[in-house]
Amino acid sequence: MLARHGAPILPGTVTVAPPNLHLALERDGCIVVHGPRENQHRPSIDVLFRSAAVVFGPRVTGVVLSGMLDDGAAGLWAIERRGGATVVQDPDDAEYPDMPRHALERVPGAKRIGVAQLAALLARSSAEPATFPAPAAPAAMQKEVALATKEDSSMEDLDDLGTRVPFTCPECGGTLWEVSEDATRFRCHVGHAYSLRTLAAEQGTQLEAALWAALRRLEESERISERMAHQARVHGNASSARYHEDVSRSTAHHAEVLRGLLASITDRAADVPQEG
Repeated sequence: MLARHGAPILPGTVTVAPPNLHLALERDGCIVVHGPRENQHRPSIDVLFRSAAVVFGPRVTGVVLSGMLDDGAAGLWAIERRGGATVVQDPDDAEYPDMPRHALERVPGAKRIGVAQLAALLARSSAEPATFPAPAAPAAMQKEVALATKEDSSMEDLDDLGTRVPFTCPECGGTLWEVSEDATRFRCHVGHAYSLRTLAAEQGTQLEAALWAALRRLEESERISERMAHQARVHGNASSARYHEDVSRSTAHHAEVLRGLLASITDRAADVPQEG
């Protein structure tokens, strides 16, 4: 069933996040909020996993399945950090092995299993008693849950979480902080969060979009200069016509260079080797 804000967590019930909303957990039930995206996702696996780890510690079992990039890896680490069980689909069994592979890089001790054996494993795991006492939830982990669910952030809080870096958030353009953890992650002032891989992918997307916009402007400028040259010739102003013709040719040259750059970016993206 779709999660509702404040609804209790029920045994034997599959609850999923509503579209475009984060699902997080508190001791008394579900939190459903329109918080900042994490790894460009809302709902985000990491938000759910991290909140479950903070509240329920060793009573949590986190599972990462087939998918692109590395959403879920940081949340699975939080579950392990709090003494919970961690399970990852065998990358060789996954249609899209990126998420399982990166989760195993982050949590090498996670149980690696084929999806056909997953139901039996979860049934056994849920019947086993949790191990107590659990390691305390770090203050930074609790703060990240608050960032996602309460949009509770300040620059001072982020300074406690990590170090300001000379990068900007692809979504809002704000300053990024590198989170002090065992793997590189970033957060901005309003709460958007990225792994290093996702940040690189988003910056690449933004760069390509900016280059296409620049190409469109160059092509428009070329045509405008052609029209101005034509009008100057009609009115007998030869020097003005030559000037605008020179501008048109120069702009056309810049546009051609930019088309070549965009083609090379597209070719490189197609040739990116699989990680592993």
